[in-house]
Amino acid sequence: MSAKIILTITEGSIKGQQFIFEERTTCVIGRSHDCYPQLPNDRAHRTISRYHCLLDINPPDIRVRDFGSKNGTYINGQKIGQRPANQTPLQAAHLNFPEYDLSEGDEIKIGLTAIKVSILGIREGDRSDFFNDLGTKDEDETIAESKVFHGSTTAQFNQQEIVKNLQQIANEGEPSLKALQKYTIIKKLSSGECSQDYLTLNEDSGELLVLKIMLPQVRVSQRAREMFLQQVENTKALDHPHIVKFKDYCYFNGTFFLTFEYCHGGTVVDLMKRGGGKLSVEQALEIILQALDGLEYAHNAEVPYLKQGDTNFSEGRGLVHRDLKPHNIVLGNVRGACVAKIANYGLAKAFDIAGLSGQTMSGLTLGLPVFVPRQQVISFNCMKPEMDVWAMAATLYHMLTGAYPRDFLERDPFLVVLQTNAVPILERDISIPKRLAEVIDLGLTDTPEIYFKSSAQFKQALLNSRSN
Repeated sequence: MSAKIILTITEGSIKGQQFIFEERTTCVIGRSHDCYPQLPNDRAHRTISRYHCLLDINPPDIRVRDFGSKNGTYINGQKIGQRPANQTPLQAAHLNFPEYDLSEGDEIKIGLTAIKVSILGIREGDRSDFFNDLGTKDEDETIAESKVFHGSTTAQFNQQEIVKNLQQIANEGEPSLKALQKYTIIKKLSSGECSQDYLTLNEDSGELLVLKIMLPQVRVSQRAREMFLQQVENTKALDHPHIVKFKDYCYFNGTFFLTFEYCHGGTVVDLMKRGGGKLSVEQALEIILQALDGLEYAHNAEVPYLKQGDTNFSEGRGLVHRDLKPHNIVLGNVRGACVAKIANYGLAKAFDIAGLSGQTMSGLTLGLPVFVPRQQVISFNCMKPEMDVWAMAATLYHMLTGAYPRDFLERDPFLVVLQTNAVPILERDISIPKRLAEVIDLGLTDTPEIYFKSSAQFKQALLNSRSN
């Protein structure tokens, strides 16, 4: 039985309503029309903030964080997160309120509304310390996994050990690692919370490739594995000159290995560093226009394992990336010309949606949502192409100014996105052409909705600004 979270309203004017969560998600509780669960927005509920608290859900795990509301959130009668009486919501956003892990039968109380937490089932195959508990595995699996994870004492992956032993296991003929045989790891390129990228050499062809090792933070259930590998197959089907080509993948003892084409020019971030922190208008526009071509293709591409209702389904018929940023635009060289390509298409978010990264949308692992529109903060699983278009506008903004569209200033990042708009780009750099600045500012409009609905629409607006 897969895990499920059920929130039941036990007190208040919407008593009896239930909210059921069976997949990785986050949601914001409050009076605002875009909250889920939304509490009544009437006189009797004025003690509740428009954006009151955050739930971070990865069944069977659930945690809550108050946003510094005026009257606080109560967990089993204990108040959490209330801001001082003399502070405004914007001032409270500077405060750091702790998170609370919830258990079966806990009660959340917000104003007159009480919510009971029910947790059904457990995560398939879950163990509290599965790296050390190998006793229930068969002998072959134990030996193979010991080779990879030797030296690990907690559920934190020992990434160096994985890399060190990966090549040996592949070359010994492990069937699950056939796709990685005859590769030599040259150097580490980058690392993140759940992955590391390495430059590798195919000893037969002499081709350089990127090897991405994706490291789950929880036990990999069959359902989670299938969810993620379905997205991998969809990404592999993408074939466009402005999208990094996905070569192959394999899965071995709880870890995913993926290979991609290598782009010698590095990322846009690397280019910005070489250019003193930002790019010229000509450089930035050329890169973003090419990337928009790739994005338009992906949003409308026919892929093998996708149907309406899937979490990564675009309202067209293709795939939404959901993690576009300067780090995910890389630069290649084709016949002497610089070519921009979108990297990691949809993989990080697919990994998250499958629940493999644990609870990552709150606390220390969040990182600033600087290239994320408010719609994506409100609804973690919302899949619309315009969210990628907004992120492209934010990326262009950063390329031209070296700054992020919103000012975070050590404030709660979720509240910054929910409560503030992007700073007009001319306030960052007065030298940016006025027509271009107007288009970028429109591209960063996300209240009440995102202005540009497609990458083609945004691209045409940018071209028009350049010609006028």
